[in-house]
Amino acid sequence: MFPTVAMFQRALSVRTVSCALSYRFLDRVNGFADSASTKETSEIGASATDESRNEPTTDPDDPDAPSGRENVAQMLAEAATYSDAKDTSWATSPYPAGAPTSVGEEEAVRPKIDPLDTCVLLFPGQGTLKVGAVQKYLRFPQAKELFEIANEILNYDLLKICLKGPQQKLDQTRFNQPATVVSSLAALEKLREERPKVFDTCKATAGYSIGELTSLIFSSVLSFEDGIRLVAVRGAGMQYASERSRQGMLSLFCTPAAQLTKACEDAMKWAQDNGVEDPVCQVAVYLYTQARIVAGHTEALNYIEKNAEKYGLTRLTRLPVSGAFHTSLMEPALKSFGKMLHEVQLDKPRCQVYSNFKGHQHSNEKLIRKYLLRQIVSPVKWEQCMQYVYCRKAGMAYPRTFDVGSGGRMSTILKLINAKAHEHCISV
Repeated sequence: MFPTVAMFQRALSVRTVSCALSYRFLDRVNGFADSASTKETSEIGASATDESRNEPTTDPDDPDAPSGRENVAQMLAEAATYSDAKDTSWATSPYPAGAPTSVGEEEAVRPKIDPLDTCVLLFPGQGTLKVGAVQKYLRFPQAKELFEIANEILNYDLLKICLKGPQQKLDQTRFNQPATVVSSLAALEKLREERPKVFDTCKATAGYSIGELTSLIFSSVLSFEDGIRLVAVRGAGMQYASERSRQGMLSLFCTPAAQLTKACEDAMKWAQDNGVEDPVCQVAVYLYTQARIVAGHTEALNYIEKNAEKYGLTRLTRLPVSGAFHTSLMEPALKSFGKMLHEVQLDKPRCQVYSNFKGHQHSNEKLIRKYLLRQIVSPVKWEQCMQYVYCRKAGMAYPRTFDVGSGGRMSTILKLINAKAHEHCISV
């Protein structure tokens, strides 16, 4: 028999193997021997043939001669086994004592992160800031420094407007957006002082409208300086767009019988009949279940207010803003904002950041630029963002949430979306 196979068979005799080893495997071994022998013989030549004549051969016509299969079967039957061994102290393992023996066991012993040891940060949008509200953050040196840097970039005294107003001036878009962002970041300094681990344990952040830029600054996608430049251009552009016509925003609640789409359509027809060219009236914010913010021309919003009961709408409130944000009326702001957006550097976020436009997590730098532009003229999907942030299996704990700089408004909205997540929400 071919030497290589003979060595293989001798090795089998000294291993602990089952006597029920498949004969099919043996057929393959012998087949390999036959093919290998043929190849070896053809390569050696005539001299090898002469030498082979001196070796003992088996007569193929002798029925009593043992075949290759019978030889191996006999060796397997006579092979030693350890089934009768009572002393197993000799046995060793290649793995350290206590090491997991399967992937499942490894996962079972892997330490789990307590959700309460992680956190989520929420930042407010325009319209929540009141004159004097930032005073409580100024005792932290870095908070005051943020305003000083912002003043240099903006070329006006933002801190003075925040502290002394008047409120009517602070509510103007070109002032309110930078003020909202810097005030939120100033509130972060209070959080940093009182809970320093927050910055290391934050897993996700989301900002409402202009607050999305605050989230991008916090997550290190944007530097503070570039962020303020973007906010300034965005605020000025949206202020310009809002001054081109009479516009506004209206929050409302939809009853089960609400016909909000029809209400907006009828409102636009009514506005058009009253001299408004290309009237706009549409949902601008998906706030929480059944709550929406509608934006558009003032005439259209007036119609909805007067006919709210007809369309199943209740709890109507005008927002203290000067434009129909997140609608097509903001298109004049896109050019200047888009130009500045492509000049700033965007880095990899240190935590998950959620997109108002898509309603889920930002994925890459290219899409961040695209979605920030689209956000200006598209509805804010805040409810969808919150559903993604707090989506988890039944029984799983929720992370701590910090409402940063809104005076509790973001916390209130969270309660209306997810009451269990709200139980661990703290306003800063």
